[in-house]
Formats: sequence, structure tokens, C-alpha cells
Amino acid sequence: MATNKINEMTREGYDNLNAELEHLITVVRKENAARLKEAISLGDISENAEYDAAKDAQAETEERISSIEEILRTAVIVDETDDGDDTVQTGRTATIKDLELDIISTYKIVGTTEADPLNGKLSNASLVGQHIIGHKAGDIVEFAIPDGMARYEILEVKR
Repeated sequence: MATNKINEMTREGYDNLNAELEHLITVVRKENAARLKEAISLGDISENAEYDAAKDAQAETEERISSIEEILRTAVIVDETDDGDDTVQTGRTATIKDLELDIISTYKIVGTTEADPLNGKLSNASLVGQHIIGHKAGDIVEFAIPDGMARYEILEVKR
């Protein structure tokens, strides 16, 4: 699956994916092989639920390995060093206020593969992420959403 897509990532996200890949290759593959061997030893594989489950687990693992390898192949790690720029960028943490709902949230802006909004990691490709990138503390950002307009104030940007 050739692609020219670039996956912008933080160093933390890149390292986490590398660790997951290493675990899948060195541990999970061996566990899957052992499960498969055990299931085959039970006899007729045509009606063997353990065999089917082991094959499914093996396929899921190989698919995840392939997916991670593709992400890492196209990864570009963002420079999180202090460059004097105080705008919202991937790798930085932004505190924003939803001016319509009067809700303040703090997010680390991350690449799409690292996004986890419930744990404070907002994708740089998300609707909010796209619109706050490049703005500074004090800026008000407005953009269209399906229900009308969203309005956010950037309260703080940290490295």
C-alpha cells in the first residue's frame, strides 16, 4: 500500500508506536503461534473454535503490525523545541475556551494517530485542531460547524 501521506507525530507518539510494534513482534506473535499450535493439537481444525480464534488473533496482530509499520514509515516527528514562536502547533499544549458553551479545555495537539481527546490529546487534523493551529493566546477563532458556528478563545499555549 504505497502512499505519499505524511503522518505528523510527537516524539512521544512515535516512541509509543515503536514500543507497541516491538511488543507485537516479539511477544504477541509468539503467543499467537503457541495458541495456534495448541489449537491444531486438539485435532480436526475444520470444526475447531480454538483454531478459528487463534487464526483471527494472528490475522489481527499481523494487520496491526502492518498498519504501525506504514505509520512509522511516513512519520515526521515535530520539533518540540523552543523556537520563540508562541502559536498553537503540533506537540504543544493549548488551553481553549468554547465561547458558546463556556467550557475551558486543555489539549496537547498531536498527530492523528495519537489522538485521544478524552485523555487530553487533540488531533491536529480534527476540526478544532485545524482551526486553532497557528493562533496565539488571546486569539478568538471562529469556524463553521454542522450546527452553525464554533467560537473558541485561545487562553494559553505551552510547549
